[in-house]
Amino acid sequence: MATPKSSNTRVATLSAEEKEHNLRRLMREMKSVLVAYSGGVDSSYVALIATQELGDNAVCAMGISPSVSQQQLQQAEQLAKDFKFNYFSIQTEELNNPNYQANPSNRCYFCKSELYGKLTPLAIEKECGFIVDGSNWDDTGDFRPGRQAATENKVRSPLIEVELTKAEIRELSKKHELPTWDKPSSPCLSSRIAYGVPVSIERLSKVERGEEFLRGLGLKEFRVRNHGELARIEIAPNEFEKILNKEITDSMAEKFRSLGFKYVTLDLHGYRSGAMNEVL
Repeated sequence: MATPKSSNTRVATLSAEEKEHNLRRLMREMKSVLVAYSGGVDSSYVALIATQELGDNAVCAMGISPSVSQQQLQQAEQLAKDFKFNYFSIQTEELNNPNYQANPSNRCYFCKSELYGKLTPLAIEKECGFIVDGSNWDDTGDFRPGRQAATENKVRSPLIEVELTKAEIRELSKKHELPTWDKPSSPCLSSRIAYGVPVSIERLSKVERGEEFLRGLGLKEFRVRNHGELARIEIAPNEFEKILNKEITDSMAEKFRSLGFKYVTLDLHGYRSGAMNEVL
């Protein structure tokens, strides 16, 4: 596989449309890519542009494991079908890695290493010159241990190379009628488990079933944070009014206790992306 180019040139003064033009040119220069696809805002946008520019020379592959919720998988597969992505799925086995199970602060490094380790032979098989991910410009200022795994596996981040921000990607996704344009961030289920609390299929299942319940209440932005015996529920502050009555809070407490949590709390700060990193 080809070695990625590096880009240190700032293009912050460009419009979103101009950056997309550069992204399309970048795709044509690469000639063939394998997109690490998850069905989220960023990777769906990369997959769309790659498909539009490269056709069958753009392959979109999604890693499947217990840390991927069924809802996320179904939505990703439907989007790939609707937009005619050249889609494949592969099984990843990060849960077999004791380093991943231990859930250290760099857990994502072990997850991404497993994913890229599986994508590399697929890229060779499909004759793709590059593996690309959906990391965007905003990610460069956040704690992202998965970026180290990307560098080690020579994975390119075209959205970073052209300096597209999350807001710009949402704007452009809406223009292209991607249903993900206003989709909340959707990292893997393991990101809901507090650092140091071992990752297990049982804990992942608790989180997934808890979030299915909250979705059934009509909530849109939320997280179930698993702190072992305690469930810390984050809900977007503008949605608090939907659940702050005794009947609903009682049903929430009953549901989460039935899932095996001894304590159920509502985080008064509300939902915010990357809340688990606040302890680092």
